[in-house]
Amino acid sequence: MSTVTHHTQDQHSNDSSYQLRHSFSAMRLSFCWLGTRKSLSSDQLQQAANQFGAEGKFISAGKKLLDTGHPAMKGVSQLKRQITEYWKGGSLPYPEAGIRLVRHSDLDRLNQQMASYQEQLVLAVRELQANYDEIKELAAERLGGLFSESDYPVTLEGLFEVSWDFPSVEPPEYLRRLQPELYEQECQRVRSRFDEAVQLAEQAFVDELSGLVSHLGERLSGSDDGKPKVFRDSAVDNLREFFDRFGRLNVSSCPELDQLVERARDIVTGVGPSTLRSDSSLRQQVASQLSSVQSVLDGLMVDRPRRRILRG
Repeated sequence: MSTVTHHTQDQHSNDSSYQLRHSFSAMRLSFCWLGTRKSLSSDQLQQAANQFGAEGKFISAGKKLLDTGHPAMKGVSQLKRQITEYWKGGSLPYPEAGIRLVRHSDLDRLNQQMASYQEQLVLAVRELQANYDEIKELAAERLGGLFSESDYPVTLEGLFEVSWDFPSVEPPEYLRRLQPELYEQECQRVRSRFDEAVQLAEQAFVDELSGLVSHLGERLSGSDDGKPKVFRDSAVDNLREFFDRFGRLNVSSCPELDQLVERARDIVTGVGPSTLRSDSSLRQQVASQLSSVQSVLDGLMVDRPRRRILRG
């Protein structure tokens, strides 16, 4: 690779890192969540081990305290997933567990939606509390001798909560005055973290686009018993949602990825799921075009080193 190409890539990385650092804020999402399982006591483990002629210290076992399939329990669990998906969908990864980066222009909208989710969670927990006695009675029937009233809190208030804040990821300003050398070290550390955040974002976009393109292409080109495969509207809709999110969050760190996103967008622009189902020639055309995009994406995924994307 030429020196000019290396310089261009480094410049893109520096520009993107600067944009990410000055146009995004760190956001941390936290949950307080009552566990639904508990390990058996040592006596219970020994009883279980005796059934198999085993030693208690060499086995592990637990009991399910709450029926996660109960509608009221599913209500709070689904809301937790919805909150997490919304947070991740409107932000970029950051190399620190539990923290992601949110564009400044999205802060107000995201904060309002989180407040709405918080209110919804309060209502969902109230519904769960109203069914709490029933859920415990069912647990007593199913757990038999393993049931213990002491495993269950008297009230669920305060045991299912969501909170968020916007921690500073910049070096503390007082270090500049008190320890200039340490301050400079911290500045370098933060620069490195934002450089990594750019790479994590790029990798996440490539992986997601590849999955969406691959899925839609496989649905369009494949067949079952000689008939075109059935596909859901979401196969197309999810791709369009990706384009919108990419447009909001992209920091233009990878020109090749930008071009691929535009190519994929052009391919499905004006093409609806119903048209793809009824027009076989269009279906084949779109499948072929997506295949060419996928081949380039595969190259990007091979060429770029795999990095660990922190969950949370």
